[in-house]
Amino acid sequence: MKDFKLFSPRRDRTAAMPFIMLTVLIDVASIGLIIPVLPPLVGSFTGSQADQAFWFGVVVFAFGLANFFGSPVLGALSDAYGRRPVLLLGFCGLGLTFFATGLSTALWMLIAVRLVGGAMQANAAVCNAYVADITPPEERTRRFGLLGAMFGAGFIIGPVMGGLLGAISLQLPFFVAGALAMVNWLYGYFVLPESLPLERRRPFHWKQANPLTSLRRLTQLNGVGRLVAVVALSGLAQFVMFTGWVLYTTFKFGWGPRENGWSLAAVGLMSLIVQGFLLGRLLKRFSPRRLAVAGLFSSSVAFLLWGMATQGWMMYAVIFLNILGFTITAALQSIISSAAGPRNQGQIMGAVNSVNSLASVFAPLFGAPLLAMVSHLPRGDWRIGAPFYFCAALQAASLALAFFHFRSERGRGVAGAVKGSRQDG
Repeated sequence: MKDFKLFSPRRDRTAAMPFIMLTVLIDVASIGLIIPVLPPLVGSFTGSQADQAFWFGVVVFAFGLANFFGSPVLGALSDAYGRRPVLLLGFCGLGLTFFATGLSTALWMLIAVRLVGGAMQANAAVCNAYVADITPPEERTRRFGLLGAMFGAGFIIGPVMGGLLGAISLQLPFFVAGALAMVNWLYGYFVLPESLPLERRRPFHWKQANPLTSLRRLTQLNGVGRLVAVVALSGLAQFVMFTGWVLYTTFKFGWGPRENGWSLAAVGLMSLIVQGFLLGRLLKRFSPRRLAVAGLFSSSVAFLLWGMATQGWMMYAVIFLNILGFTITAALQSIISSAAGPRNQGQIMGAVNSVNSLASVFAPLFGAPLLAMVSHLPRGDWRIGAPFYFCAALQAASLALAFFHFRSERGRGVAGAVKGSRQDG
């Protein structure tokens, strides 16, 4: 693997935000297409709601497990060979995975396909490294927010299309998603420039690409420490929510692919508004640390309210009220990225992605059994919200960790300044 000649970098364009923003938009739209229909597709191979919840958990677990091991490898490869070839590999893998999912005729095929897809997917981590390559540290929160806005826009387009197409056929959204992924591959091949110059690349070593080694290096970054646990707990809460959203609303409100598509589009719309338009203004008044704490508090309350909702419109109300919750990812990514060096952004972002992948591995182990336990309850019963109550507890724990971490970091800074002034005196 001496070189990626097939994916040789373009040298006639300078890497800039618009290029990677369009990449993320298409990528997320293709992923969003399948969210409303993957649980019903799993359900088409099962005989009860409890079995549907269990096997959907297995499918999600397979993807997350493969992604946990694959992300650090792909992130480290992007540090060695550039962001563009690794993104192209991810788009190709994503497209093939979608087509194979649409053609699956048994549960074992779904699980096998998701395993392969997870191993080839690190697009989010590599896109974040791409942004870090072209952005000074003080601008990263805002630019990660712009990526989040593209995520929101893709999440508006994808789930709505998936819900509408899924009402026609459960397989159709997967073929459309596969076509979108291949469009992204073509865009990346012919248009997307490379962001990582040759002088900032580092040799690839399998030992450094080990997920446990990558996680250890992440925890050793100055100023990060307990933030890894914050990312893990918050990520687990988010994944339990996203993996259980469709089944939860189906069990509690009787929603189908169309209704779920619109609800997920509402999440995307808020992500677009907050991260694309409000985040820059919020950063003028609050530091990334304060935004992270405020966002974690807002999300803790939101999870609790989603679980307590007794009517469908309440889900929308909480989505639109949870404004600060949409700033968490950009704020934490900015803090961690700024603590990393310019030569290992891919590895560090890959490690962060591995933390999230590990969260996605554990999410179905918690979410699916909780949903299976309450699947027999009548619609509207408050106990069906058990997965969201669990998410609220996780987010509250991450809030406490973040608060004490930032306070201890501030204390160290003050102590260092006092010590320095005494030495000067």
